[in-house]
Amino acid sequence: MLDSIIIGGGPAGLTAGLYLLRAGLRCALFERQFCGGQAATTNVIENYPGFPQGIGGPELSMNMAEQAQSLGLDIRYDEVERVELAGETKRVFAAGQELAAHSVILCMGATPRPLGLADEERLRGRGVSYCATCDGALYRGRDVVVAGGGNTAAEDALYLSRFARRVVIVHRRDAFRAARALVDRMEKTANIDIVYDHVVESIAGGQKLEEVALRNVKTGSVRALAADGLFVAVGMEPKTELVRGQVELADGGYIRAGEDTRTSLPLVYAAGDIRTKPLRQVVCAAADGAVAASMAALDLGA
Repeated sequence: MLDSIIIGGGPAGLTAGLYLLRAGLRCALFERQFCGGQAATTNVIENYPGFPQGIGGPELSMNMAEQAQSLGLDIRYDEVERVELAGETKRVFAAGQELAAHSVILCMGATPRPLGLADEERLRGRGVSYCATCDGALYRGRDVVVAGGGNTAAEDALYLSRFARRVVIVHRRDAFRAARALVDRMEKTANIDIVYDHVVESIAGGQKLEEVALRNVKTGSVRALAADGLFVAVGMEPKTELVRGQVELADGGYIRAGEDTRTSLPLVYAAGDIRTKPLRQVVCAAADGAVAASMAALDLGA
């Protein structure tokens, strides 16, 4: 019987493991692919404290994993197939085996919803981004496109206008879903161009993004824009299928958990992008992991 099982090997999960081990608790971490989560697929992270020149996402992820493993974290590269969280003993099923623990920390994360374009994955990190606050400063003096019509897209456009020479925000409808105050601000920002009734039809580029093609949804006409960046803001998909029906979920499918990371079930915690929160960044995920491990230690009486 372990003290805790962590599901997910991103910054939240790795930090949780680090803090659990430092508290003298026995734990294991399950990760189905590679450690680091979204951070591991980000070319350069410029806003993580302690790295004045920025750091590569894969490098930061590897460092986090190595640090946790140096303390003895048992990382198991298996996909968790099923969990039982309601009882006093938490049960996790993976690779044909059952593992039991007193507590579970859920760190499965969330993934940006892609546009589904050819070359979108190939150009990810090479002009295609899903996080304006992560990558916006890389596009100082350049031309960028934002795809989306909600609050996130509007906020991204406004944020990017601080750096980019020109921001084109593209929305498929003739009116934004975003708050009127955000739309008013965009309309008053000189370097933001709003394009209604259009979608991103395709993207092109060699080693990096060079062009974004827009299609008018009413006429079908297509026009191409030279662009250095495409910021996709059409929603996130939290990875909560594993726990749906067991822990309380909020709107959008995120796990309902406050700043103490406690969920609706005793000794079950949610850390990182998977929980309800106003900002999803690497530094926030790491902080969540530390909090979740600390709450687990406290609740276990360690």
